[in-house]
Amino acid sequence: MNGQEADSRPPKRVKLDSSQADVTIEGTSTMAHQGHESHIQQGPLVSDDTAKERQVGITAFVDETRPVFRGILKKRYTDFLVNEILPNGTVVHLSSIKVQDQAVLPKPGSTASAVNRKSMQTDQETVPEQPTPEGETGEKGPNVEKTIGPEATKGQDANGESAQVSFLPSSSPTKVTKNQIPEADHAILLGYFSDETVGLMSSLYQSILRHPDWKSRDHPMVRTDFTSDRNIRSQIHQNIRRIFNSKIDSSTDKDGILVLTASHTASPNNRDRNRGGNSKSNNDRSSRPNKLSWQDRGGEYLHFSLYKENKDTLEVVSYLTKQLKTNTKTFQFAGTKDRRAVTVQRVSAYRVEAERLAGLNRSLKYAAVGDFEYHKQGLELGDLSGNEFVITLRDCRLEASSSDDVAGERKADLHSYLHTALHRLREKGFLNFYGLQRFGTFATRTDIVGLHILKGDFKSACDSILEFSPSALNEAASETGVLVGQDDRSRAEGINLWRNTGRINEALDKIPRKFSAESNIIRHLGRHRQDYLGALLSIQRNLRLMYVHAYQSLVWNLAVGERWRLYGDKVVEGDLVLVREHKDKEMDPESAARETVDADGEIVIEPSGDDRAFDKDDMFERARALTAEEATGGEYSIFDIVLPLPGFDVLYPANAGGEWYKTFMASEAGGGLDPYNMRRKQKDFSLSGGYRKILARIGEVWEVNVHEYCGEKEGEKQFVETDLERIKKHDQKANQGVDQTTVSDDAAIAVEAPKPPQQALTEQSPEAQYTNKLAAVLKFQLGSSQYATMALRELSKGGVQAYKAEFLGGR
Repeated sequence: MNGQEADSRPPKRVKLDSSQADVTIEGTSTMAHQGHESHIQQGPLVSDDTAKERQVGITAFVDETRPVFRGILKKRYTDFLVNEILPNGTVVHLSSIKVQDQAVLPKPGSTASAVNRKSMQTDQETVPEQPTPEGETGEKGPNVEKTIGPEATKGQDANGESAQVSFLPSSSPTKVTKNQIPEADHAILLGYFSDETVGLMSSLYQSILRHPDWKSRDHPMVRTDFTSDRNIRSQIHQNIRRIFNSKIDSSTDKDGILVLTASHTASPNNRDRNRGGNSKSNNDRSSRPNKLSWQDRGGEYLHFSLYKENKDTLEVVSYLTKQLKTNTKTFQFAGTKDRRAVTVQRVSAYRVEAERLAGLNRSLKYAAVGDFEYHKQGLELGDLSGNEFVITLRDCRLEASSSDDVAGERKADLHSYLHTALHRLREKGFLNFYGLQRFGTFATRTDIVGLHILKGDFKSACDSILEFSPSALNEAASETGVLVGQDDRSRAEGINLWRNTGRINEALDKIPRKFSAESNIIRHLGRHRQDYLGALLSIQRNLRLMYVHAYQSLVWNLAVGERWRLYGDKVVEGDLVLVREHKDKEMDPESAARETVDADGEIVIEPSGDDRAFDKDDMFERARALTAEEATGGEYSIFDIVLPLPGFDVLYPANAGGEWYKTFMASEAGGGLDPYNMRRKQKDFSLSGGYRKILARIGEVWEVNVHEYCGEKEGEKQFVETDLERIKKHDQKANQGVDQTTVSDDAAIAVEAPKPPQQALTEQSPEAQYTNKLAAVLKFQLGSSQYATMALRELSKGGVQAYKAEFLGGR
């Protein structure tokens, strides 16, 4: 990491927008039911965050009675730490940037280790014979192996039916052994098939793994009798795909026989073509002599932790891609993280060696990779349960506090307030608004661009994307009193040059590469002057989807404010709940009528059929409206209620909240759209919709710590240690020969525990006489797609404001 230490970033002059310091938080009840036109302003973004929030529907609070708490957010990017939470609940921390020693194949003539012998075994596979009577009585029976020749071999499944495996003719018989399937999965298979049939399936899987280049017909085929129950058959097919990693195809022939064959997509060559991987980096052991195969390493996907400071996820991934000479499809991650923050997340890379990736730590600046593991599958979008936040708020104060002159009392009051506020965020929650990040940072909001697209006004959409603030063209800051960042200035100059002269290449040379949407539009319109739709479609897909999704988010924010004004936290008739979350509370009347009792007195309930809304494998969320009895019965709480994002495949609330969607979207402010007609000729602009919980809440565990600091001497003091700083400190001690105390894995990666409040209140720094400000460090967890800024907004009643840089003048 020498490159990181040698590089120093130029300091930026920043300030807190003075217009924010004395913002009065108005009551939101009047905002919620004023004319719709007041919610959307067809103009440039304003500098006040509170005013911006009102423009995008962020108005109401769950608790209107709490006093306002003031604080500054993200004065340093190290004040905002974000760590991804995996689906199993593990919080991702960077604990090591080194690669553990990898086992390698022995050189000719050397002795193979126990680990490497496994990878050097021949292609013969063995299946143990069924237990002998001696083995069943507890005595150790002979170790008998069964040899399967080219002819078909038959066995019996659990029901006494025959099972058959077919091999292509071969010159010698092949031994088959039961694959080491996890016990839980092995038990699932034994619930459907005999032990011998499971062994044959396992031998097919082993054949696929050991001969990935074979065609499907070159592998054995397994045939066995199958149940006629469609529901069970569907479950069996799903389990086979999951257990064998989609390498085995299962189908049913005309006679009802289950046929298992090697998947046509199992060959790595097919995956390479799909991913655009180059053959040089994707070759297996043949091009990597004396090294373990991908399978022996644990899988073809390298999972690693990505640590970054003040960078976008895609920015770092793009750098890794360039250095490894591969393409962006090589890398997968569960979601992007904040830019102005220190974040840690898991990323997967297809057929990339850990040693190569770790070597890039020498050139990475303000980023690092580590904690390498090989897996059989890569990550997908949404493969996370949430994020853990460690947030430092500076210059904290309570407006209602009467202890301004006594530091100890101010500190105690602040700690008490924050502890109570976090407790209420857990118990009462906060309105789950989409944050300002969703709506862009430039002259025209992204939701306005999305509205133009949905209305079919593609020219206005392109013009909106190319908007810029006039102040960005001013060469001297004295002309406007606002400093403009170099990237923002270059963006504005390039767009202005193209508009006035039409010189495409000169304009593109000026626009920084990160503004890809603007560059693509200019490049396309330079060749096809009037093809505005083509210009939009030339934008990277995830970016152009962002515009129409921002419009959905705007409508959803406004709908939440209206619903809260009408009903508050009451559950009412017509409210929507997600079907998959409440199946235990539902009973189809027809199914209930069909209930019968068997000979033993047990209730028999027939399956509900092919109702798509109740198909657990349905790729779309389904919701239903509550009846009056359900709304008042106490089984559902406000935390169960969802509101739809507008689309053609969603259900709208069967109450006044649902009527609001039609009224607002049909208005001029809503664009004159029909919430039931969101299909468009262009697939990417057709919105199927979705659902989002009205309320969110923080996790069960949270922490609060309050620090005193001198505003003048310690204004930049860092109160929380980052993962990379912890690693560097550990390495420095190790290099100096300091004895290291062994710690548990959890302790090694945990955020440094803050001092207890009682201790912090009594301990004073050497410069205690100069301490006149308070900083609060909050630690809490949120689910995926929930905004920490919205939790802080509820906690402070809008008093926490982000630190503003003077360089934002061109936005």
